[in-house]
Amino acid sequence: MRAEQPGDPTRSPRCEVPLVEVQRGPLVESRHFGHIVAVDSRGEVIAFSGEPDFVTYLRSSAKLHQAIPLITSGAADRFGFTDREIALACASHSGETIHTEIAASMLRKIGLHPEALKCGVHEPFSAEVTNRLRQSGEEPNVLHNNCSGKHAGMLALARHLGAATESYDHPENPVQQKIAACVAQFAGLKPQELILGVDGCGVPVFGMSLRAMARMYVHLVSPPGEFDSKTIEACARIVKAVMAYPELIGGTVNRLDTELMRAAKGQLVSKVGAEGVYTLGVLPSQSWPNGFGLALKIEDGDDHRARPAVVIEALRQLGILGAESLEALARYRSFPVRNRREEQVGTVKAVFALSHPR
Repeated sequence: MRAEQPGDPTRSPRCEVPLVEVQRGPLVESRHFGHIVAVDSRGEVIAFSGEPDFVTYLRSSAKLHQAIPLITSGAADRFGFTDREIALACASHSGETIHTEIAASMLRKIGLHPEALKCGVHEPFSAEVTNRLRQSGEEPNVLHNNCSGKHAGMLALARHLGAATESYDHPENPVQQKIAACVAQFAGLKPQELILGVDGCGVPVFGMSLRAMARMYVHLVSPPGEFDSKTIEACARIVKAVMAYPELIGGTVNRLDTELMRAAKGQLVSKVGAEGVYTLGVLPSQSWPNGFGLALKIEDGDDHRARPAVVIEALRQLGILGAESLEALARYRSFPVRNRREEQVGTVKAVFALSHPR
């Protein structure tokens, strides 16, 4: 792994295209630019808009793969982690009680306390939980952090490996070394080709092209035959857990990952990343015998207005979301622009058309 340097040759070309337009009356007032790419099981581009080789950080989109060494190492079985706990290790959760209780359970099983978590503290993503804490005069704690499950999983891996739990977040710790090797394997890269940064929760975050991110996700839902049996089994276990408990990956309400997986009804696993990143893997089906992976980046980092519309429209164009699923996701697909009197005066909507090189 290496830190990004100014003038790094892997820095992205700027070939972004408008993905979303914000229209007020007869005028397009704003545009969100970005990039999308979908790849098949061989890593070949099947659809794109913008620059497939745009380079950015995975952010929380890495979480499903960061959990794989937890399983392949034997740590998850040693500590008796359930599918719910595996799901939380992959989550950017809302900090609801169902999330904090599972994170606490994981820590009890490995014999550690919440103070061992090094992800920091922030207000829960759940507005309801945040309001309840404020009204009661309570402060949020580290279990409310959306990454507490991931960090609990990393601590379990450290315990299993005999690595220092005090430095499990450091790049040189065996925990992070195993995670980096796993991420590189799924992306089809060498570990030294990963661009290293520091994520919001303090652990290493990996930079790569969107094409490589999409490859990571098709390899998750359709592992190549050259992967060893433990890795293939870990992929199946993670996909099963994430699909069975989508409310643990996001939250019980108002979370795109959760609602998308529910609406898609067993067709895909998905994971948001900060700064406008989104990744997903479509499972093998009659239409896609080996599945495919998709990754996108909203250039301005928008996580709320542009990204949901782009994800849903891309899946519509690729034939994954039918009328029933689109109806279930209607409030994420486009957004009204309202004035201070709550009158609708415009619309936010996706405007791109995917290109298909073949």
